[in-house]
Amino acid sequence: MESVKKKSNNWLLRFLQGILIGTGAILPGVSGGVLCVAFGIYEPIMEFLSHPISTFKKNKSLLISVILGGLVGFVLVAKVVEVFFNNYAVLATALFSGLICGTVPGLLRGSVDDSPKKGWSFFIVTLAVAFIFFNIMETGMGGNIQPNFGWYVFCGCIWGLSMIVPGLSSSSVLLFMGLYQPMAAGIAKLDMAVCIPLGIGFLLTLAALSRLVNSLLNRYHGIISKMILGFVISSVILILPTSFTGVLQFLLAAVCFAVGFVAAHLMDAWGEE
Repeated sequence: MESVKKKSNNWLLRFLQGILIGTGAILPGVSGGVLCVAFGIYEPIMEFLSHPISTFKKNKSLLISVILGGLVGFVLVAKVVEVFFNNYAVLATALFSGLICGTVPGLLRGSVDDSPKKGWSFFIVTLAVAFIFFNIMETGMGGNIQPNFGWYVFCGCIWGLSMIVPGLSSSSVLLFMGLYQPMAAGIAKLDMAVCIPLGIGFLLTLAALSRLVNSLLNRYHGIISKMILGFVISSVILILPTSFTGVLQFLLAAVCFAVGFVAAHLMDAWGEE
């Protein structure tokens, strides 16, 4: 009886952790991969992604509970995000900018711990290239991308990367490209025209890159973490709100930014305990 109760409690714990991971996947600035590391389930998940058939039976209970929880968290938070963006776009962007910036100290600390003197050239190059690329994209597309099947597959690919690369938040680039809001709205409504291509891109990325990324992270973690840092900083520079209706909105946006920064910082500290 005691073993059955313990097994049930463990399943519930993994389910709740899955909800938090799903939440991290949809919130800008929060990495689902980092939460997997924090909960001690990154390795079994990467093992499953690298060798799904041979490892599923070994971690079946863990994987099912985490995946179900992740789907619940992903959909519920998408509904909240949709309402927030539709009614308070500037405040929502400020909050999410704070969430993204709140991950920078942890990324910087991890980069320095792994290789304090090496890899900074990769950071500078990534920062510059990402900044130029985003500006060219904004100029070339006029800041208006019309979401369609292909773009939602792209969203799924970026989301998949954030799950296998701890510290990478997919939502920062999607926010900048104007794809985040329609994606979140589609998820919240369970619109299959959004969810199906999103799932295709997500699964394709996991299948194609999980082994490669896992190998690169093990061998060059310091360099990759510095590249992620450059990417994060360049993206947040471009999504920070700069136009306000008045002093009150500016102050509210500053408060939202601070709340996001502190929340991300606390989650980072929690993950290190």
